[in-house]
Parts: sequence; C-alpha cells; structure tokens
Amino acid sequence: MTNDVVAGRLYGVGLGPGDPELVTVKAARLIEGADVVAYHAARHGRSNARAIAAGYLRDGQVEEALIYPVTTETTDHPGGYQGAIDEFYEQAAARLAAHLDAGRDVVVLAEGDPFFYGSYMHMHKRLAHRYETTVVPGVTSVSAASAVLGRPLMERDEVLTVLPGTLPPDELARRLADTDSAAVMKLGRTFTGVRSALEKAGRLGDAFYVERATMAAERSGRLSEIDPATVPYFSLALLPSPAATAFVQNSPRAERPGGVTVVGLGPGAPGWLTPEAREALAEADDLVGYKTYVDRVPVDPRQTRHASDNKVEAERAAFALDLARRGRRVAVVSSGDPGVFAMAAAVLEVAEDPQWKDVPVRIVPGLTAAQAVASRAGAPLGHDFCVMSLSDRLKPWSVIESRLAGAAAADLVIAIYNPASQTRKEQLVRAREVLLEHRAATTPVIVGRDVGGPEESVRITTLGELDPATVDMRCLLIVGSSQTKAMTRGNGQTIVYTPRHYPAS
Repeated sequence: MTNDVVAGRLYGVGLGPGDPELVTVKAARLIEGADVVAYHAARHGRSNARAIAAGYLRDGQVEEALIYPVTTETTDHPGGYQGAIDEFYEQAAARLAAHLDAGRDVVVLAEGDPFFYGSYMHMHKRLAHRYETTVVPGVTSVSAASAVLGRPLMERDEVLTVLPGTLPPDELARRLADTDSAAVMKLGRTFTGVRSALEKAGRLGDAFYVERATMAAERSGRLSEIDPATVPYFSLALLPSPAATAFVQNSPRAERPGGVTVVGLGPGAPGWLTPEAREALAEADDLVGYKTYVDRVPVDPRQTRHASDNKVEAERAAFALDLARRGRRVAVVSSGDPGVFAMAAAVLEVAEDPQWKDVPVRIVPGLTAAQAVASRAGAPLGHDFCVMSLSDRLKPWSVIESRLAGAAAADLVIAIYNPASQTRKEQLVRAREVLLEHRAATTPVIVGRDVGGPEESVRITTLGELDPATVDMRCLLIVGSSQTKAMTRGNGQTIVYTPRHYPAS
C-alpha cells in the first residue's frame, strides 16, 4: 500500500433472517455505498445473504463470492476439514485486504447478525486489528422464529440459553433441563440428536420448530411432528417462555382445526417425494390409504395408520373426512399424483355430502407414473398427449374403446394406466387392436413396470410386437403418435421422443 492511499473501511453488515424488509436502514445505506460487496456461499455458488441484499446492490460494485471449499463433505486436505476451512478463511481475508489496501470500502454480508454464529466473524478476527471496522447488527433467526410462532422468548427473570445442535445429546439434554427458554441452532443432520435431547430433558412437548423464518419457504410447527428427513440447516428448535406458554396455548390462535390433505407420494422412489408432500405427511395425526401406499410412508409413533383394501375408495374418503370433522389432521395417501386416477377425486366427491361441508380439503400434487416412465425412456410426452385408464370398474368398456379410437384418430400420444389385472386380460388385447386401426405396427410403445420401485423395468417395443400377456397392473404403457421416434444413441441406449413440431400436412 502506498503512503498516499487511505485504506478502505471494513463493514460487517447483518441482513436479518431472510425478509429483505427486515434489513435495517443503516445496513441498506452501507450496502448501496460500498465499493466491494462480499458474501459467503457453498460450492454451488448460491448465497442466501446476496439474495436478501439483492435489492440494495447497484451497478459498478465489485462482488466477491467467498466460496467454501467444503461444507459437510469429506476433504483430502492434509489438515482435514478444519485445515481446509482455516486455509479458506486466510485466503478470503487476503482477498478482502487487497481491496482495503487499495482504498476500497468493503461490506461483508451476513445473514441474521454478524456476530451470531455468522461467517463474518472469521473475517473480523483476521482484519479488524488492521483496518477501521464497523459492525452493523441484524435481527437474529432466534428473534424471527419467536415472532413467527407468536410466542415470547422470555419474561421477568426467565433465562434464555442459546445452544448449538452439534453438542452431544447428553450434554444438550443437561443444559435444556437447566434453563427456562432455549434456542437450539444448527439443526439439519443434528435434528435427531436434538429431538432425543429434548425428550430426555422432558421438554419435547414444549418444543417448536422453525425453518427459514420470514422467508418465502418458511415452515413451523411442533418439533415432535417434524420428519427428520425434511430438516435443512437453516432451521432451529425453540423452547419459548414458560410463563407465556399457558396464555398462548389458551388463545384462539392456538386452536388447531382438523382437515384432510390428499398427498401424492410419487411413483415410488423416495427422491421423487416433494418437500410439500413430506411436510404434509409429517404434520398429520392420521394416515389413511391403500395398504401398499401407507406402507411406503416411514412409521411415526405419534401417528395412527389406517390401511385398507384398494377397492374401497369412497369408504376410505368418508372415514378420513369423519376423522377430520372430529379435529384430526388426516393425510390420505395416493401413489403418483392424487388427482390422476386416485384419491383426490374420491375425497372431493364424498365431501359433497353436507355433513362434511365444513371440513377443509387440500390436495398436494405428486409426480405422476406417466412422467416417471416417460423420463426413463426419453421424452415421449414432448408433444400433445392424453392419459387414459383401461379399467372398466368405474366406466363401461364401450366408453373406453370409443375414447381410445378418438385419441388414436387424433394422433395423440397415449399414456395408459391400469392396462391389465388378474381379472382383466382381454381389454389390452382389444385396445391394441383398436390402436392398430389408426397407428402403424412400428409405432413405439414403452412398457414401464414398478418405475421408481425395487422391481423397476422399462421395455421399448412396438405396437405390432406388444405382447399383452407380459403386462400387468403394475405397468404403465405409453403409445407413441405417428411422429414419435425411437433411436439408438452411440452408447447403445434406445431413447424415445416425440418432436415438438408437427408437420403442416
């Protein structure tokens, strides 16, 4: 640094928990005026801090993304995880120091408060003794969580303890038992241990969970009702003020009405279950559904499971609605998407009865079997398509045959559900005959069986070579249009796709 250059000033700026409107006036002013804006991010490059501050950035500013070399994964650094992190902080501080030496003011963005479990403090320790430094406090996630729940943290002489979830469960339990109120940070992978500690301390019934407080994806509820598989790092456990608990629990806001949520589980693979569906399942008091589908949901000792046969949809819907009318939160589970040949229509149909007119019903979508099978084969649904069921249990075969002929004549790709069963073998034989009246024998056909499940198989054949005897109830068929193509790629894989453009003729 030359003698005539005045060093820049370092600012650690707290942004609050996530809502950009909770950024302080001072923080906003400093962000807008900074020469350099720095922020920490994982290796994917996305930064929550930058996203919060985005509206206060201006053109011409230098942005410094400080990318962690590791987060929770392993590293081959000779110093192990801590060695890799310490080296990263030294390098990051050096990058910021270069700007400060050049006379540039540097704002380091920090979610929540910079000195509250924040990454900024590691820059502060390395730079504050060398440069003029200002730290701007921000609203902490603990305060935000308390506000989200509408429950005070403490009052009068009560003691609030803030704990990291990374403590050993026994140590955590001891500290939880010795305090009035508590906030437990850093959940994610530690959630199971934190839940165990709360239970051991006799505090589980008083504990709440808050995720991404004040953000669009905010979620909160009783901690005992949260599925551990759905818990991200940006969440915390809260034990609110004991003195205020009785007042809040007796208020009208604390009343919990019952309701029915019809949840799509997707085709079978756990990774295809949506976060919204996981949340709905975790919140339920009762699970209702066909036994095969209920068995796919992990057991929660708090919940009551009501499994039944596959052919009692109306009875199942009435049972769920009656439970909800009595104040229970009921999840009715369906494979795939509940609105596609599944329980959503059954529940809504039964709910027309005046006795259940005041019972809330919500539908949570899921990945359909048609989408799953299509993805395994390529993109056969890339152009206009329709979805049909060959089951004649709820509609006459004459209607099915007429619709098949109409869809074939319209040159639509056709996804066929329920193609055959133990008692329905001839329908697919006749369906193939109808389709061949309108489609060439070389038309690609995809036969997906148990896609997303342990016995998954996907076969690509043609309409002419399709053998109905090889198809059962666990299969879904996709019959191509006249434009659908099957091609073999360089690795020998055959893929099927339907072009997005249709010839004018």
